[in-house]
Amino acid sequence: MPKVVFIERNGHRKEIKAANNVSLLQVAHAHDIDMEGACEGSMACSTCHVIVEGDWFAKLPPAHATEEDMLDLTYGVTRTSRLACQVIVTEALDGLTVRLPTATRNMMD
Repeated sequence: MPKVVFIERNGHRKEIKAANNVSLLQVAHAHDIDMEGACEGSMACSTCHVIVEGDWFAKLPPAHATEEDMLDLTYGVTRTSRLACQVIVTEALDGLTVRLPTATRNMMD
């Protein structure tokens, strides 16, 4: 099982053994990471925004235009921002580290 590291808003690192072929959003929800995911992974919001740390960003498949459009609507976007619902955990991503942004915008409320 690949390891995923979440750096929470308070700076605390939480290492999690994740199942293969599930989204980072699903991993976060299964392990009590404070990530909203208001649209439940349908890519209709940006509340699962994460910032991919270090060299990991280059190892991810490129974001689709729809994901990039959703990221344009949130706070604190960086060049390594992704939506956790669109990042699928695989063995190749063992050690993937992502940081939760300081704030998110829920446009679904």
